[in-house]
Amino acid sequence: MPALRLFGRKWLAASDDLVFPGLFEIFIRTLWLILIVVVHVKYYEDTWECTRGGDYVRTYIIGMMALLSLVIIVLVALVNRSAKGSITDEEARKLVPPILLLKLFLIIPETVLNVFGTMWAFCKDLVVCPYEGHFSRTVIEALVVFNWALFGLAIFGLALVFDPLGSRRYHEVQETPSAGESLRHRKVTSLWQRRFRWAFCWVKSDEHGHEAFQQVAALLSALFRSTDLVPSDILAGCVLLRVKQKRETREMRRIQMLSDDEPKYSTDLNRIFAIAPRWMNLENARHFLRLSMAAYGWPFVMYRYCGTGLFRLLGEVTCCSCFRPKRTLVTDDNCCLCHLAGVKYMSKIREEDILFASFRNHVFELPFCVIADHKTSNIVIAIRGSISLRDMFTDLTATSEKFEAEGLPPDTMAHKGMMCGASYVARRLKEVNILDKALEKYPEYGLVLTGHSLGAGVACLLALKIRHKYPDLKVYAFSTPAGLLSRDAARLTENFVFTVGVGDDFVMRLGVDSIENLRTGIIQTLHASRLPKYRILLNGFGYALFGVPSRDLETTWRDEMATAPGRSPLLNRSIPTVAASTEAALLSRDICVRRFSKTRLFTAGRILHIVSRKKTKAERKAGTGGPSFEMRWATAEDFMELKVMPRMLLDHLPENVYKTLDTVLREQRDDVSEII
Repeated sequence: MPALRLFGRKWLAASDDLVFPGLFEIFIRTLWLILIVVVHVKYYEDTWECTRGGDYVRTYIIGMMALLSLVIIVLVALVNRSAKGSITDEEARKLVPPILLLKLFLIIPETVLNVFGTMWAFCKDLVVCPYEGHFSRTVIEALVVFNWALFGLAIFGLALVFDPLGSRRYHEVQETPSAGESLRHRKVTSLWQRRFRWAFCWVKSDEHGHEAFQQVAALLSALFRSTDLVPSDILAGCVLLRVKQKRETREMRRIQMLSDDEPKYSTDLNRIFAIAPRWMNLENARHFLRLSMAAYGWPFVMYRYCGTGLFRLLGEVTCCSCFRPKRTLVTDDNCCLCHLAGVKYMSKIREEDILFASFRNHVFELPFCVIADHKTSNIVIAIRGSISLRDMFTDLTATSEKFEAEGLPPDTMAHKGMMCGASYVARRLKEVNILDKALEKYPEYGLVLTGHSLGAGVACLLALKIRHKYPDLKVYAFSTPAGLLSRDAARLTENFVFTVGVGDDFVMRLGVDSIENLRTGIIQTLHASRLPKYRILLNGFGYALFGVPSRDLETTWRDEMATAPGRSPLLNRSIPTVAASTEAALLSRDICVRRFSKTRLFTAGRILHIVSRKKTKAERKAGTGGPSFEMRWATAEDFMELKVMPRMLLDHLPENVYKTLDTVLREQRDDVSEII
């Protein structure tokens, strides 16, 4: 950071990104140099006599030894300069571009020498040396092959870091903040659309594929527009945010220990659920989460049981179903009804109780099932979450759009992709009229909507669309995305939506607003860090394995920080007071400006947040277990900041949410048994 400028253009790499590639190449080049010196000493030190092609031998061996030595020296200098200074200290690495330029020009003589080596190794009639042994020819053949492979890797690396909009005319235009930035934004959006059309050609044939490409391209181009960040800066920024967030968490714990306030989280389920409606309970939540997992179909069974999934499905499939009468109305499944087999296996429900199943999966069109659940006396609509690339485009179509439904405030906004998904499910339900038929068959049954992740968001919006017709419906939503509904509408859903989130689940905090806050946080932490990028990335690898050590919470940051009166120095040190720069000026100008979404969207429903419980000192000393989890009723505002945590992805997976609920209920039963 900022991006490296070479050959009059900007690249998607920075001057401090060359440490690890340089060290890898130094190792390879040194090994090659040792091998070719051995060949020279063993076979050609005393004689250069060859029957044919002696000039090739002399030119190649002497030239390669000299060139490898020179390349190693250049690489050592490149690594040394690239490792200097912090991420934003470009002045400390000002010699990197000329050294890199020299390294690139050395490819020309290296290519010539590699041609000589190829002729020696593979054109046996051109070079005939009586003293040549099998070892020398094997070494030369290996060196030649690895050299060509290294050239291929170099070309591939250049393609990866090539910025199509990095030419001088684009970053000259960018100097004019209004027209120039708008032009670049349009160009970047167009570039992302071309990439999507090429990489996901099967998606663009969908009815809404082109619209999704446009929306996602606009989002990606807006998020990091004019920040001059490269991919490694974002990775390093996430590592630094992990350190910063852990430091702030430690400080908040200290404050809570010194205060007399009641702890936010509790292990007393009776006290927690005393203020909630009776239908909001963990027994029901676990049951409906199982149906939400069943909606994922056979891919979830294969993922959940990698070794035995196929055998588990064999007992549920219906071979050649195209020629057999079906007890369930199923659309867009294959001939053996594999998706339906996955639903039956995961839900443990009979096929005749699955009243309708649609497995059509296009952009904005999600699979779902309608089930007669006799255990809870409900008709259940289980909507599948994200599992395909098409679902990802539905997720990423995250712009806010006006959402109209009976009983909602007139200015209600919602996540566009999920809103389109809810409209699709509502349309399909109306086409087959399955809900009215089911409730007519089971008039005493209620209506429940459930889903996980994307399915949870769509279930909440679908409930708002059909609640005027089914006023007693209920929603069990698991790991609902954060950017779903405007605040007033989200409050209205607290009466009929029960949302369950676990731990550090990143999807519950994922929205356009939180991603923009993450972008700002990354830029701030990069400016605040005193460490070079290679150290940050190495530390990040260590953090993933062993956690963040206490000493790194302090030594990572610059010393010249300003401490605001009345605030903890520890919390203030996240924002540096560095000299003004282009990046710092940009940050100060745009830190409060939303570039993509002008409306904040929130999680729907009444939110139960379950987290792992840290054992007390007495429990650790006595060796007793105690409850594994604690929980509280959270608000939507608690999930507006993305946290970089080790379990941010694991806590989102439906099987881990199910395991958490199951553990809480099992421990509650054990406690009751001990009392009795």
